[in-house]
Amino acid sequence: MKRFTKYIIFALVGLFILGTFVYLYKNSRPEKVRYKELETAVMDIHRTTVVTGKITPRNEVNVKPQINGIIAELYKEAGQMVKEGEVIAKLRVIPDMNSLSAAQSRVRLAEINLKQAKTNYEREKALYDKKLVSDDEYDRVFQAYNQAKEEHAAAQESLEVIRDGVSSSNKTGSSTLIRSTITGLILDIPVKVGNSVIQANTMNDGTTVAVVANMSDLIFDGNVDETEVGSLVEGMPINIKIGALPDYSCEASLEYISPKAVEVNGANQFEIKAAVKVSGDKMIRSGYSANAELVLQSANQVLSVPESALEFIKDSTYVYRQNADGTYERVKVTTGMSDGINIEIKDGLNQGDKVRGPRIIKDETK
Repeated sequence: MKRFTKYIIFALVGLFILGTFVYLYKNSRPEKVRYKELETAVMDIHRTTVVTGKITPRNEVNVKPQINGIIAELYKEAGQMVKEGEVIAKLRVIPDMNSLSAAQSRVRLAEINLKQAKTNYEREKALYDKKLVSDDEYDRVFQAYNQAKEEHAAAQESLEVIRDGVSSSNKTGSSTLIRSTITGLILDIPVKVGNSVIQANTMNDGTTVAVVANMSDLIFDGNVDETEVGSLVEGMPINIKIGALPDYSCEASLEYISPKAVEVNGANQFEIKAAVKVSGDKMIRSGYSANAELVLQSANQVLSVPESALEFIKDSTYVYRQNADGTYERVKVTTGMSDGINIEIKDGLNQGDKVRGPRIIKDETK
């Protein structure tokens, strides 16, 4: 029984060794090289580029106060529509003390002059009624009296404007009321009630009370590389895709190409702008990131093959054309435009020719 068991073990070991040799022999044999089979075809080839940028309104305005003051009331908020001239906020004036003091002094002086002019006029009128003074002399005194009244009114109005921000004679045009300068959508109101604001001057840009934009007139703003800007022309169509709206795309028309390059990450790029055509049922927000696809060059209905079929030797380009017997013949070809996947064949092949593609790599996982 022990001898029989020994024979079985020897037989199993022998079978294992034999199987190992057979496996190694099969794997040591060179595997037949196989290639993908490709075919020439007539198609349209477009060389395109994608430009990254953002969507912005063409007309975006910062509404600023005409005087210094404190925000007393806000009548609008971001996201609301506003018409040109409509009130957005109201200010409480903080008068400049030097200007206020000068205006008060001007009023006091005007009152003194008016009082004296009135006295002179009343005296002159009494004499004129008695025919004791000439018409010319009376007219001069009467004119001086009217001028004094006008100067007093102007001084009083100037004081009201400096002190209150509005005069009693022009309440509707008050500088304490901050009005929108265009019709559009309020994008932002960066101030709150109680915030101090200042008017624009030579030393300061002033405080922005509201940002208003016409959202029906949008542009795409991006930068294109200097190697591609030479292929662009104003008026060419552009396809816009917005990152925040993955299922939405719109058309645009290129309307501006910067004449001067700017350096971005070490590369020279040129700013471009395109007028975006937005459908009325889509809400496009200012600042959306977007990609613009531009067709730089086109070749319509040309013979082409996949670029993977090409072989480059020095300055020449070849493909392996399949013969009737299934063998391949190396053929020199003249190429044209490429879209990165397919390339135009100007000479060397005919429509329907089959060519050798890239080698088929065995999947080791199977």
